[in-house]
Amino acid sequence: MPKALATSELPSTVEEMFCFSVYAASHAINRAYAPLLKPLGLTYPQYITLTVLWESDGLRVGDLSQRLKMESSTLTPLLKRLEKLGHIKRQRGKTDERQVYIFLTKTGLALKKAAPSITACMINDTGMDLKALRALIASLSKLTDALTSTQ
Repeated sequence: MPKALATSELPSTVEEMFCFSVYAASHAINRAYAPLLKPLGLTYPQYITLTVLWESDGLRVGDLSQRLKMESSTLTPLLKRLEKLGHIKRQRGKTDERQVYIFLTKTGLALKKAAPSITACMINDTGMDLKALRALIASLSKLTDALTSTQ
C-alpha cells in the first residue's frame, strides 16, 4: 500500500490529475480513429468489439463484455447495431438459451483486412516507438487492474 500523500502533494489543477490525462487521451484516440474507421462505417467501440471477435470468434456476450471491460448493458446495443450492419450474428446457446454467443459474418470477418493499416497509422500517429507504447500499455493495464480491484 502506498504511503498517504500530504495535501500539499496532491494535484492542484486538472492538468496535474492522472484521471484527466487518461480522459483526454481517450478522447484524442477516439478522434484519431474516426477518419480511419469512417470508410468502414464503424465507430471505435464497434471496431474494438470486432477486434476481439477476430481473435476469438463465438464468444458469449458475458465473456466479450469482460474482454472489453464494458458492462453488458452497454455492449448489447452496440452488438445490435453490428448485427444490423451485417457484421455479426447473435445466437442463443443450444443447451442454455440464456447464453448468447456472438459470431462474425463473412462481412465482419472481411473487415479484418483493414486492421493492420489502421493499427500502423495509429502507432505512427502517436510519435512513440513500440517499446514506449508497450510500457504505456503495461502502466495503463496496471492502473485499470488496481482501480478495478477496489470496486
